Amino acid sequence: MRLMIAGGGGFRVPLVYRALCAGPFAGLVDELVLFDVDGSRLAAIEAVLRDMPADRGSAPAVVVSTDLEQALTGTDMVFAAIRPGGTAGRIADEQVPLRLGLLGQETTGAGGISYALRSIPHMLQLAEAMRRHCPDAWLINFTNPAGMVTEALVPVLGRKVMGICDSAGGLVQRAARAAGAPLKEGTLDGVGYYGLNHLGWLYRLAPRGTDLLPALLSDHAALETMEEGRLFGQHTLLQLGCLPNEYLYYYYQTSQATEAIGQQRETRGASIHDQQQSLYPSLLKAPHPYKVWDAARRSREEGYLAEARTHGEQRDESDLAGGGYERVALSVMRALSGGGTAQLILNVPNSPVLLAASTAEVAVPGLPADAVVEVPCEVTPDGASPLPQDRPDGQFLTLMQHVKEVERLTIRAVVAGEREAAVQAFAAHPLVGSAPLGRQLLEGYEAAFPGLSQLWA
Repeated sequence: MRLMIAGGGGFRVPLVYRALCAGPFAGLVDELVLFDVDGSRLAAIEAVLRDMPADRGSAPAVVVSTDLEQALTGTDMVFAAIRPGGTAGRIADEQVPLRLGLLGQETTGAGGISYALRSIPHMLQLAEAMRRHCPDAWLINFTNPAGMVTEALVPVLGRKVMGICDSAGGLVQRAARAAGAPLKEGTLDGVGYYGLNHLGWLYRLAPRGTDLLPALLSDHAALETMEEGRLFGQHTLLQLGCLPNEYLYYYYQTSQATEAIGQQRETRGASIHDQQQSLYPSLLKAPHPYKVWDAARRSREEGYLAEARTHGEQRDESDLAGGGYERVALSVMRALSGGGTAQLILNVPNSPVLLAASTAEVAVPGLPADAVVEVPCEVTPDGASPLPQDRPDGQFLTLMQHVKEVERLTIRAVVAGEREAAVQAFAAHPLVGSAPLGRQLLEGYEAAFPGLSQLWA
């Protein structure tokens, strides 16, 4: 199998390569093609892969390319993890809303809309290029905001595209371990989860038929063993009656999160930008680039959601070990290529038949059939089919409907070139909620990203 990674010079690419060299995914890929528009980043990541301790007998051949047509031709599977504007763009995503007293976060709130306005045009170009050069290939999308980007691509690629994120699956695995009933990888028996990307809730955990979630929520000691338990606190979790995705911290504790981000010496984006500015050149010079990269990876993991850990809490060793989204992606790829059915939480259209009609069978009642949702899916060589979930409780469904409308306005702003739709998207987001602020946000992002105005020129 030939796997192409769009964004092949990305920081996390070595995690994919490492997973392909050993363990259950060894031998799955014969040729790994790293495509990127930045040749120097490609060279740095290639150096890391060459230096990585690995069984060269099972390691895939690595090809690097800055030519998209060449990279796509003959490809069976595409992983997409691009960041238009780079880490410098992330700084602006965060700082523009912070200057207005709003949450400044990469994928949640105004920053996520800005990120999507830059990502969607490039991802649409990739999807069109796939239709020309590898029409039978699958696209597994990591590019954030993953759900919004995936929904924009469905009209081009249909069932051939799905979005992935490891936060929902990680939540389920952590909850199952805390409840004393760890799940076998690739199975979600008795799991109930519904939401959008970075906006979901685990509402049932019944691997053997009995729901273990109520007892887990009542067990303070067990909750303290998992990140979400420490993040939200038992009182909040008992009120909700479920376990939220960690990104809902930004909705449930908006003021606290905004204040914590504002008090940091620099934003998360600025920290990562500074790290990568020095890291990539050093990878090309270091005698052992893999060790340099791995130390940087660990440092980056330690800073994840740092604004939520205001009392000096440290992340668990398992959270720092690496591994997560690449295992989800490779599990999807293995199932698509005939390696056995897998159950995974993915971002896919709400109805497996891709119908917008309200009569279509949907996985999440209350959301449109053609809306991309994040739910447990069964993956086979025919694609990913969403598994039916309970109708979300009122507060959860209302928030999902609200954010989905924002996502659709954002997509319309790009696809139809409607600037006013972008203004409405910013204004309508529940973490903004103001027409004047919506206009100020877009103006701020247009100043930060001059190319943005070309969308509605």
